[in-house]
Amino acid sequence: MSYNSSNMSGAPEQVLKDVFGYPAFRPGQKEIIEAVLAGRDCVGVMPTGAGKSLTYQIPSRLLKGATLVVSPLISLMKDQVDAAKSVGLKATFLNSSLTPDERRERVAGLERGEYELVYAAPEGLEAGAGAALSGRKLALIAVDEAHCISQWGHDFRPAYRNLKGLKERFGVPVLALTATATPPVVNDIVQQLAMQDPLRLRGSFFRPNLHISAYLKTGEKAAPRPGTVNDTKNSILRLVRSRAGESGIVYCLSRKSVESMAEYLSGRGVKALGYHAGMDAAQREHVQNAFKSDDADVIVATVAFGMGIDKPDVRFVIHRDMPRSVESYIQEVGRAGRDGAPSDCVMFYSWADVMSYERLVSDLEPAQADWHRQRAREMFRSFDRKVCRHQTMARHLGEDMPACGASCDACAGLDPVGSAPAVPVKQRMSFGVRAPSEEAATSSGSPLFTKLKALRKRLADARHVPAYMVFNDATLMEMAARLPKNEDEMRAVSGVGPKKWVEYGEVFLAALREG
Repeated sequence: MSYNSSNMSGAPEQVLKDVFGYPAFRPGQKEIIEAVLAGRDCVGVMPTGAGKSLTYQIPSRLLKGATLVVSPLISLMKDQVDAAKSVGLKATFLNSSLTPDERRERVAGLERGEYELVYAAPEGLEAGAGAALSGRKLALIAVDEAHCISQWGHDFRPAYRNLKGLKERFGVPVLALTATATPPVVNDIVQQLAMQDPLRLRGSFFRPNLHISAYLKTGEKAAPRPGTVNDTKNSILRLVRSRAGESGIVYCLSRKSVESMAEYLSGRGVKALGYHAGMDAAQREHVQNAFKSDDADVIVATVAFGMGIDKPDVRFVIHRDMPRSVESYIQEVGRAGRDGAPSDCVMFYSWADVMSYERLVSDLEPAQADWHRQRAREMFRSFDRKVCRHQTMARHLGEDMPACGASCDACAGLDPVGSAPAVPVKQRMSFGVRAPSEEAATSSGSPLFTKLKALRKRLADARHVPAYMVFNDATLMEMAARLPKNEDEMRAVSGVGPKKWVEYGEVFLAALREG
């Protein structure tokens, strides 16, 4: 049996089902896709995990000509291309990691119309990749992590400013995507990319599968009380141990704290590795690969780690120290639970963290230093109040939502540190679109789910790809819950597209039959 992508119907819904194996669009996806197909510029501000990549991948299958995807990190491109290929899309990348022969071969393939997706970094578009694309027919330009174009964004990248001429140069619609843009940043994105009357779509930032808790660090001499901790290291160890075998990230403010926290965890039996910008490129790549392949469970890192990670089954994100701003926090917790399955986000914060950030920016130009100081203080004030955590984040990005009711410590009284892992299964449920059903969520701790994860890792290791590129956790949970017995039942599982069925379907069916 072979996979033939030419049998595809033209409707976006059909591509969603026939290529990706999903039964329905998530909120906002269809509106963006229809705007792009109609030739309109678009800004999509959607939470991490909302399926932003589908908003340009589906048009890439339907439009004539390649889609250029501007991606911020070279380290992420290979994974993005591999993920696209894993569902049958024709994708490649152009960046400085290629040899001259590889570049020539890919440019020739682009000239022959062999690619639907071409990934390039903004810096590369100023150099070799930009020259390679000159004169080529593009159908769409998608700018990922578009908040990097704004000096008011939390990850400003000067090279993004030079993307302004792309629309005029290629004469095609531009799609800008980001998970963290305040209304002023969105206005800046529109201006900087020279967009013309764009559709502005802002999705809901409420992700109920993320269960958020915050604890004030009081110091070892203070008496603990609800909502505080006086031993952060031990609290983090308890959290990590209660989630043994699951993937997680522990964020720290400094390189020194990364190294001490990683050593503390690994010395107590946790498969933990450290990651920070002071490590050489080979060390950082080793850590990233160990995490993606599930050879390391926990990465202890500074904020240098994250944007280059496209791993959907991160089950927890812990902040040993307070993030530098509300936008940074939204971006960092957004790396948890991207597959829609239940995930925990626990932050430890203190006024001492605010003072640390103030020292870090003291050498900046006064107005810029003050801007950073105010953002850190806003972060402290926002989370020191016992109000809904999800509501706090959503309102910061311009969305007015009611209290979550069940997905944070302020609303539901969650206390993962004091009673790890004390959240009842129902509260750990995800209620989002295309998330696991309640039945599927309860299967996440079953022996069968564990067996399917082990099978997934063996297959991924044999193919030298991250485990989630075989199937993500949510798909395995659904398999374990529904127990499909044949091709039709397996293809009905969300995330089992035709190419994945051909490559992996029979193997997983055999494992399910064995029980």
